[in-house]
Amino acid sequence: MAFPSVSNSISFVHPLSLTHGKNAEVWDVDGKRYIDFVGGIGVLNLGHCHPHIVAAICEQAQRMTHYAFNAAPHVPYQHFIERLAAFIPVSYPVSGMLTNSGAEAAENALKVVRAFTGKTAVVAFDGAFHGRTLATLNLNGKVAPYKQKVGVLPGPVFHVPYPSVDNGVSAEEALKALDRLFSVEIDIDEVACFIIEPVQGEGGFLALDPLFAKALRRICDDKGIVLIIDEIQSGFGRTGERFAFSRLGIEPDVLLLGKSIAGGVPLGAMVGRRSLMDALPKGGLGGTYSGNPIACAAGLATLDVMTDAHLSAWGEQYASTVQRRYERWQAETVSPYLGRLTGVGAMRGIELITPEGRPASAQMTQLLEIARERGLLLMPSGKSRHIVRLLAPLTIEPEVLNEGLDILEACLAALD
Repeated sequence: MAFPSVSNSISFVHPLSLTHGKNAEVWDVDGKRYIDFVGGIGVLNLGHCHPHIVAAICEQAQRMTHYAFNAAPHVPYQHFIERLAAFIPVSYPVSGMLTNSGAEAAENALKVVRAFTGKTAVVAFDGAFHGRTLATLNLNGKVAPYKQKVGVLPGPVFHVPYPSVDNGVSAEEALKALDRLFSVEIDIDEVACFIIEPVQGEGGFLALDPLFAKALRRICDDKGIVLIIDEIQSGFGRTGERFAFSRLGIEPDVLLLGKSIAGGVPLGAMVGRRSLMDALPKGGLGGTYSGNPIACAAGLATLDVMTDAHLSAWGEQYASTVQRRYERWQAETVSPYLGRLTGVGAMRGIELITPEGRPASAQMTQLLEIARERGLLLMPSGKSRHIVRLLAPLTIEPEVLNEGLDILEACLAALD
């Protein structure tokens, strides 16, 4: 599938053209219906065209479509960032800035950390994904395709293994890798920050080991290192709670947000401890479109809907349904390629492996195609593109979720 005016460097998981969507369903130009387990790659936790968000967008579009906040502050930005600060479950006062995307939030976090600490070195993790801009590329924990042919990247950045029950790397192994890093590669006193996802998205829905998370928090406290937690994909209810870091029993110094923050409208945020957020001089943060009024209205509407009661109910229904189905598929040996169920809560992935225990990347390609033919859109992840990301909206109707899982079961059974 190619479009003459679109760069060929953009790839497509699914070669089709969509026209509209409603909650967990989308339709293409031929009128074919699909159940959407992609959700705009984790952007649509509240589904396509949630009526409360759509109404807020329409109302705001009739009042003011844009103003640059750093030129003249506008009310939607002020209201949204105050609501957002109250929504983040930490023990300290929060401030920050709104951005256009998660990658922009990460870029600005690096600027803030450099200004605050006077240091530049960053420690990131294998399998990580933090964006496609030049600085975030170096944070990513794999080369292909993101770092290929782009030359020297901003640094210094060092990577260590990501410990998770889902990849077999223990907290002890990861801490030993840190010890080696600080004895061989760089003095720990030169490190400005760690950046980590509590559940890796692109990496395959791998849940961070809580023991390592607590140890990392202690290292940061002892050495004056900033801990950046990237919840761009795992945040806003994806795991069944507001944010995944709460499951780990730690708090970030800086939190990166995006994706499901505004129901599909481009918006991100970098927030954290106020003492950190004021490190740059006046004018050091900002952006023409950052915190656009329409995006802020969508963000406010999202927070209206995303109550703890709703998140708990949606997360429990979604997670328990997926867990029961997976356990039955495993017991019945639905497919010889069925591997582990990765992730946590409502952020789950299904691994495909060969009978010899290798990543079943070829079968993933087959699965994407036959599922699409049968009306189900899936998204791959993992270093070898062998883990299915289940990113259906949290608001998916139970009957639609079960219909989608029925299709997935049949497709798993059809793999060869």
